[in-house]
Amino acid sequence: MRQYASDLTPPWKKSRPVPEVPAEPGLVVEEPGSGFCGAVIRCEAGTVTLEDRFGKHRVFPMEPRGFLLEGKVVTLVRPPSGPARPTRTASGSVAVPGARARVARAGRIYVEGRHDAELVEKVWGDDLRIEGVVVEYLEGVDDLPSIVASFAPGPDARLGVLVDHLVPGSKEWRIAQSVTSEHALVVGHPFIDVWEAVKPSSLGIEAWPRVPRGQDWKTGVCRALGWPENTGAAWRHILSRVRSYKDLEPELLGRVEELIDFVTDSGGA
Repeated sequence: MRQYASDLTPPWKKSRPVPEVPAEPGLVVEEPGSGFCGAVIRCEAGTVTLEDRFGKHRVFPMEPRGFLLEGKVVTLVRPPSGPARPTRTASGSVAVPGARARVARAGRIYVEGRHDAELVEKVWGDDLRIEGVVVEYLEGVDDLPSIVASFAPGPDARLGVLVDHLVPGSKEWRIAQSVTSEHALVVGHPFIDVWEAVKPSSLGIEAWPRVPRGQDWKTGVCRALGWPENTGAAWRHILSRVRSYKDLEPELLGRVEELIDFVTDSGGA
């Protein structure tokens, strides 16, 4: 007969000292009993409300030893009154208050245009400064092979490139396939323009409009949504609605994280 221990207390509730962590908005934790993982959005008397990546809310009691933070048992407590420092960056990484920017690496991340660069800066800027990664923008990717050759990527200077509309058979796909350096990584998202990487729900629209072929896509979007046909103003409005990674589509999130990992790998330090 198999013998069972008399103590059936879950492992995360065993009586050993655990840290107390203020339940600051944006802190991502897991409630191990249910497996629900989400960011703190509200802390009230004795309870905390979490929001998962699908926007679903759950309320949990703030019991001792009741949550996991990065896999470790913690006790959530009410945050102190007054302005609180964010515990997470806009990308969801652990914030490092007071951290100084690292001297820029030789490696770089190239993106197609100014809007791409501004979006990456808004969400990943804190992470990039700590890692010493500089983001530069190109005006299209038609000359990408020669640009990569001119950069001359190597083990200590890796190059990552983010391409719009990188789908099999497209012009962008064929150009990306021609970059063969082992120290360069070209990845992309499927959207026609980086505007589409912002979730429609974050802008209060049902979906991004379909723009007929032959029409400038950004201008067509403005017309379909009833916005003034000023793409610069439209982009400023879109960017203002991006507060964190939660406002972006996963197809972009994964690719940017992949590029940061590639450029900051030990081979490119």
